[in-house]
Amino acid sequence: MISPAARDALQGWLETQKALKGAADNTLEAYGRDVAGFLAFMTGHKGEMQGIAPLTRIGVTDMRAWMAFTRGENVGPRSLARKLSAVKSFYRWLAEREGFDATAVLSARAPKFQRKLPRPLAPEAAQDLIDTLELQSATPWVAARDQAVVTLLYGCGLRISEALGLTGGDLPMGEALRITGKGGKERIVPVIAPARDAVAHYARLCPFDLRPGTPLFRGMRGGPLNPRAVQKVTEAARTQLGLPATATPHAMRHSFATHLLNAGGDLRAIQELLGHASLSTTQAYTAVDTSRLMEVYRKAHPKG
Repeated sequence: MISPAARDALQGWLETQKALKGAADNTLEAYGRDVAGFLAFMTGHKGEMQGIAPLTRIGVTDMRAWMAFTRGENVGPRSLARKLSAVKSFYRWLAEREGFDATAVLSARAPKFQRKLPRPLAPEAAQDLIDTLELQSATPWVAARDQAVVTLLYGCGLRISEALGLTGGDLPMGEALRITGKGGKERIVPVIAPARDAVAHYARLCPFDLRPGTPLFRGMRGGPLNPRAVQKVTEAARTQLGLPATATPHAMRHSFATHLLNAGGDLRAIQELLGHASLSTTQAYTAVDTSRLMEVYRKAHPKG
């Protein structure tokens, strides 16, 4: 149970996240679940409804109890770190609004976890996957659609949500796209010729009116294309090719970044192309590149 005052505070914080930071709906839902779970735990832990005043008195031992309980629910270190980040963000906002010291909450340490490195495909495998997508549907416009979407992910480094957010107003596709990414941030992304050609081919075959303001990529009945449809057809293609389960639509974006880096691309420029808010996110690709170089080194180095 969550007290009405705490629920109102949570809603106010979520609205602030959306208004000031442009947080996506899915992100807001995750934030809401994480903080609501924290508030519900505190109600049980303290044995009473946690209104605003009790929430201002949460101490270090309370935070340790919540984190221990959460770990006991088979929540991994990465997920616990995400939940803690949401709780801290909520408390920063609440402390500023209510004028109390939130040090006990804000000083809680997230568990360490091994950052998962992106799993890019080899350039040949990425191209094979794109080619094989065209063979997964007997309906020509659907085959062209699937190939066009994944070509944009690999050729432009788009997130799947960004590719599916394109509209008929983006046709005919030129040499650059204006993309609105996470947090409502805009960036300009160059569009390589194969991606332009793939989209143009799809647009010629698509049976629906791709007028400005309507989704560019359509489902079978003409509605917006569901991301799951792209994931499923990619699964079928990678199975046909014998590629690992890590060969996902999102891996094509990772492959775009890694292949640019391997070709001598500037890390800061790649950050801009990907729309990463922080360079540290993009720096994960340098670890991928280092891993590849070390593998080559180990194979080539004389063993004495």
